[in-house]
Order: sequence, then structure tokens, then C-alpha cells
Amino acid sequence: MIIHPMRILFAAAEMTPLAKVGGLADVAGALPKALNARGHDVRVILPAYPMILNHPRWHAEPLLELTVPIHTGWQERALVYQIRLPQLTAYLIHSHWFDGATESTRIYSVEPRAYIFFCRAVAAFIERYAESWQPQIVHCNDWHTALIPVYLRMLSHPVFESIGTVFTIHNLAYQGIFEAELFSQMGLPDHLFATDGLEFYGKVNFMKGGLLFSDQVNTVSPTYAREIQTPEYGERLEELLRTLAEQHRLSGILNGIDYEEWNPETDPHIPAPYNADDLSGKSLCKRALQQACGWHPESDRAVIGLVSRLTDQKGLDLIKAISAKILQLPVQLVLLGTGDADYERFFRLLHKRHRAKVHATIGFDNAWAHQIYAGADMFLMPSRFEPCGLGQLISLRYGTIPIVRHTGGLADTITDYDLTNGAGNGFAFRDYKPAALYDAVERAVNLFGDQARWQALMRHAMRQDWSWRRSAQEYEALYRRVASSESPVASGILGE
Repeated sequence: MIIHPMRILFAAAEMTPLAKVGGLADVAGALPKALNARGHDVRVILPAYPMILNHPRWHAEPLLELTVPIHTGWQERALVYQIRLPQLTAYLIHSHWFDGATESTRIYSVEPRAYIFFCRAVAAFIERYAESWQPQIVHCNDWHTALIPVYLRMLSHPVFESIGTVFTIHNLAYQGIFEAELFSQMGLPDHLFATDGLEFYGKVNFMKGGLLFSDQVNTVSPTYAREIQTPEYGERLEELLRTLAEQHRLSGILNGIDYEEWNPETDPHIPAPYNADDLSGKSLCKRALQQACGWHPESDRAVIGLVSRLTDQKGLDLIKAISAKILQLPVQLVLLGTGDADYERFFRLLHKRHRAKVHATIGFDNAWAHQIYAGADMFLMPSRFEPCGLGQLISLRYGTIPIVRHTGGLADTITDYDLTNGAGNGFAFRDYKPAALYDAVERAVNLFGDQARWQALMRHAMRQDWSWRRSAQEYEALYRRVASSESPVASGILGE
């Protein structure tokens, strides 16, 4: 146990197991638990989506009612619920704004005013609940919560003065950029709609508010933190991000994965357990996966798995360009994902034309994802950019060797295999070109033919530690830096 525990409110638009659309949900469900295990008091706050309140598994207890004054013409009532999960307490703010949100229609596709309301309601909750529990740190995540630090700074209340803020960028490509007219709905001073405020090329940018008004900003891998300071990855915010770095307000902390959920020894979704010392269950998982795909089980044919959003970011254009060449290798490809309609059509057609080698499921199925991670030999992740990536960390845990592009968190976690000394934990390429991806796939397939070396690589991958335990220590240090007022915002360096 740590000597000086901290109280931290973790704000996010989603969290497992309550509501999940993307990787942020995994972070919001796992990082607070890891910090609580270290002795801190971390609680999560998120919108009360219908799929949470109506789910028979969750027992949402009404906690309190809030009056949320956003501006002179907009004031609403909100009901706050509490759910007690193992190792974690979650607060849920209910409003009509989220009544139409479902996981199947993407919970983020609601009207942007919903997140203006949510951010202001979080500030109101902190103020109202302070006598019962007051956070020392509020940790916000992505654009949906980016206005919370702005409200905590701009609203005059003694409770807010002692609260530090952290803002995490999970994907800079999604900033919450809307028409300028929306700014008038935020209840913020007019002077904040300026180039040194929330204005962004004539529009309003939620994430920019989080960057400007948080004590510390971090992203989910050290390499991505450096990449986003360049025009190639900076999404037109690179100048601001370089300024934050110069002020020692920008850092990168690598994500982890939940080793309770992703554990081949105890995974209830896979047909046989296994570990690094006994890989026999891995062979059974592969055989079951091949049979489920309608293939004749062949141990000497490499199965390549792909569990992904089907978007350009994930390098699907590279896969599409070399799919014919890949299928000439002794491989089978199993895919699970949903996303851009063009890619969905492409993989459906590939499945139809090459049923003996390709199996594509368009959609998402958690149990099937686990079975792919466990049953595949390799995992394909050739991303154009990747802030951190969880797929490669999960695949390492299951002894499924990643094939990745050297970018962002993939560069921080996957070291290219060296045939001369057996070092490395996967196969990586740098140039964003089809030929570079094909070379990495071919090298992996060739090594797969040498089972002694391949199994040594699998065992090495499985014995690495990519749990949240390591990352939680780094977040703890970041929180302590904010609490000690070492950061520019906390010490008043940023002007009003």
C-alpha cells in the first residue's frame, strides 16, 4: 500500500463492462482498478446510457439530483446514479440527451450539446458532492470530457480551486470540432472564442479546451506523444502540443491491458487453457478456430487474425492492396470488425471468393474476438497511426505474434524479430507501403515454418508484462506532479 493515497475522479464517455464502443472503455475500466489496487480512491463518472440503466446485471442506485446551470437560457435537472463494481465505484449522470444512445448505433453519435451538458454536470456534481467525497485530481479523457477542465477553471467556486486536472488524448484524430454557433451554448466567456482559446479555424474545438486548461496533458504512448508534435500526426494542433511539451505539460504513458480479462489460462471464451510453459491448449484453440471457420484443421498453415475497426487508420488499404499475394502464402485469414462500408464490402467479397482461406465476420462479437486471439498464430495490425493499440498487447498475451507498422504505441511495444539472435517479440515494418507490409508477413510465415524458433518466440511474447500495474505507477507519478502544483496551469502560468 502507498503512504499517501489520492482521490481521483476519472471522467470518460465509456467504460467496460458498462458501455463499450472503443479502446477508451477498456482503459476506463482497467486503469482506475489498477490504481485502486495500489491504495488510491479512484471513481469513474460517465453518462447514464439506457443500455446501462436498463441492464438487469447492473444495480444503479439513485444518489442525488442536480441542477445544472449551463447559461442563462439553459438550465436542466439531472439524476446521478451510483453503481458499485468489484474494485470500483461508478457515477452515472442521467439526462434526456443520452436516451437515444445505444452501443449498436455508437454511443458517441449523440448531439454534441449532450457533452456540453455532461461536462457542466460533472462540475456541478463535484460541487454538490464535495462534503461526501471531493477529488484531488479530475482525469478527463478525449473530447467528450474536454470541457470539464475549462469549467473547473472558469467557474468561481472554492471547491474547484484545490482540484488538479489531467487530460488524456486517446486519439488526436477525433477532437470534437463543431460549428462556431455551438460556442454560445457553452456558457463560457466570449473571450474564449479566440485563437488562444477554443476557436479553431472558424469553428469550436472541444479538445483544444482540454489541452489549454488542464494542468497536465498526456497521450497513450511515448512515441505518439512525440509524433503528434509534427505536422504528419498533429492534426493541426502540433504547434500547441509543442508548446505544451516545452512547458513540460505533455507526456506519454503506455496503456496496459486487463490481465484478468485477457488471460489464456482462465479465459472462459476459448476451448482450452494454456500458458507459456504448456502450449498444448494453444494448438487446440487453433484447431477449434479453423473448424469454426469451416476450414480443415492444418497445423502447418499459419492462421492470421485481424480484430479491428475497418478504417484507413488501421492500414486496411495496405491489406487490400496485397491480399492476393498474401493468400498465395500458406496462410488462412480470419477477420472480425466493422467500419467503413467499402472495407466491409471488400472483406465480405474476399470471404465469398476464398472460403478455404478467408473468414470474415462484419460486426463485433466479444467471445469470437477472444477465440481469434487464442487460435490465430499471428495478429495483423499495420496501422497508418496508432496512439497505443491494445490488439498487439492482447495478442502477445495469447502467444499470437503481432505483425505491425512501427508507429505510435506499436513502436513502443513491438520489437522486430532478429533471425540472428532470436531477439524481438513480433514483426515490424516502417514504410507505409504495401510492399513493406508484405515483407513483414512473409518473414513471419517463413519463421513459422521453423517451429522450434516459433515456439520460443511465442513463449517470450507471453512472458512479457503489459498489464496496467506498470502504467498505473506512471499515472500515479503524474497525479502527484499535478497535486504538488508543479505544472504551469496549477501554478498560474497560463493567463486568465
